[in-house]
Amino acid sequence: MITRSEIIAYAEKKFDAKPDYPFEKYPRYAVLRHSDDMKWFGLIMNVPRERLRLEGEGEVDVIDVKCHRAKVDDLKMRPGFRPAYHMNKEHWLTAILDGSVSRKDVFALLEDSYELTK
Repeated sequence: MITRSEIIAYAEKKFDAKPDYPFEKYPRYAVLRHSDDMKWFGLIMNVPRERLRLEGEGEVDVIDVKCHRAKVDDLKMRPGFRPAYHMNKEHWLTAILDGSVSRKDVFALLEDSYELTK
């Protein structure tokens, strides 16, 4: 299972992007931004499972990433993916960080999102 700390470490190494935490109400929501123009390419959040219609109690970590529209539509049909939580659902996608989406897929989606938001 991939963790938020692994994603943050990857973003720092690959994109020189350090997370920021702009939401006082949600101190664990980490925004990943381009260093030059501050555009978002990722948002890591802890979300109540019930809000994503997931079984079980408590919260789950997720990441929102920007994707090509066709890819969003395709991935939403696979386990571990949902329409974007708090983002444009046409161009953004939520990946659930509970082991249902592989580390390799999360990193590939993050790279795509970085390119799409340049």
